[in-house]
Amino acid sequence: MATLWGGRFTKEMDDTVKLYQDSFPYDKRLFEEDVEGSLAHCKMLVRQGILSEGDGKAITDGLNSIRDDVHAGKLEVAGDYEDIHTFVEEVLTERIGDAGKRLHTGRSRNDQIALDMRLFTRKKILEMRGQILTLLSILLQKMKENEDTIMPGFTHLQKAQPITLAHHMGSYFEMFRRDVTRLDDLYERMNYCPLGSGAFAGTTYPLDREYTAELLGFKAATNNSQDSVSDRDYIIEFLSDMSLIMMHLSRFAEETVIWNTNEYRFIEIDDAYSTGSSIMPQKKNPDIAELLRGKTGRVYGSLMGMLTVMKGLPLAYDKDIQEDKEGYFDAVDTTMLSIELAGQMLDTARFNEKRMADSASGGFTNATDAADYLVTKGIPFRDAHGIIGRIVLYCIEKNKSMNELSLEEYKTFSPAFEQDIYQAIDLTTCVERRLTKGAPGKAAMDQEITDSEEFLAGEKARTFQGIPGGEIS
Repeated sequence: MATLWGGRFTKEMDDTVKLYQDSFPYDKRLFEEDVEGSLAHCKMLVRQGILSEGDGKAITDGLNSIRDDVHAGKLEVAGDYEDIHTFVEEVLTERIGDAGKRLHTGRSRNDQIALDMRLFTRKKILEMRGQILTLLSILLQKMKENEDTIMPGFTHLQKAQPITLAHHMGSYFEMFRRDVTRLDDLYERMNYCPLGSGAFAGTTYPLDREYTAELLGFKAATNNSQDSVSDRDYIIEFLSDMSLIMMHLSRFAEETVIWNTNEYRFIEIDDAYSTGSSIMPQKKNPDIAELLRGKTGRVYGSLMGMLTVMKGLPLAYDKDIQEDKEGYFDAVDTTMLSIELAGQMLDTARFNEKRMADSASGGFTNATDAADYLVTKGIPFRDAHGIIGRIVLYCIEKNKSMNELSLEEYKTFSPAFEQDIYQAIDLTTCVERRLTKGAPGKAAMDQEITDSEEFLAGEKARTFQGIPGGEIS
């Protein structure tokens, strides 16, 4: 196995130790970032007179040829290498000779991997926020389509008050809206370049770290070289953001599972996002929604694992930090696939509007409105609350809804009831009278949709400092 550090050692590493400490099997996915960072480092070295123009051209051409061959399938990122840095440098040196050995001047694998991880994270933040914006677009469309779709709202999984499906979808819009803004904040906070920090104490070479940062699209170079190579806050923060995203997806999935049951029948999941049973031919199972719930715990585990890795590390770099990758990469892949599938599942789902409306009618969701009606007749709310509670108990005993009671029955509980009680407890009236900001009434919902449209348009138009990989030459 090729290494970059063998000069001081007199014997080969134990084979089991090699297997235990090599990171190449999983950090090889950082190939693009490693080449991108190396191209920028080389260009800066030439500009500073640390590398000759000839060596710089040889290195640049060599790195580009390696990348081109990988893209074309002529070269596989594989082999007996300690890490991705070793792979790139060894292949480069094989192709261009000793000039390849000069690429590492003024840098360490510590600041090199810190850079690779930041470039990877920056890219994935933008990809993930794009996915969430697509999911938000789907939610917004459901809101627009269902302003008049009455359904029961729940607390404690008990029917509580009537709302609309638009209002319910708006709740998820707000959750994922916060997720987007968290990713925005993280991008700005972590967009600083650690390259040039060396192992941890900088270097004696006259590097221009700000130029390297500029080449790579960062806001600036990091301020402290020791922190630069040992900081993984941005990974923990991204894992935390992903955990929140997965938690929101899991809540949506839980309701999808419940609403999909025969008892609720609020929603029908498209066949493409369901599975059957090997023994029960009638079954149509919401497996994708269930997996969304299950995979949430997996992402949580990656967050807790990374927090545990970092909690006791002294400055500066420690090999423990190599454990920042496997769980992190898995969490990124899991979260991005989950967002995509959740959006597709929602987009293709069919809602049973009649079933929702019937369910709202049969669960005393208009009881609060009946109490409010009595308040308008001059009865104190606490007394009104008690009166309606007794009416609900009466309805349960008689197997009736409040709409089915006669006016004479109402008057046995209070002489304040008049014919207009039926209009007051009509579900459409109950919803439409809720006009405070954020409520399900039509006027309030129209404003919420407008605000959501403006947010989505603003986020889609937002730009971030940074350049795509492959533009450095």
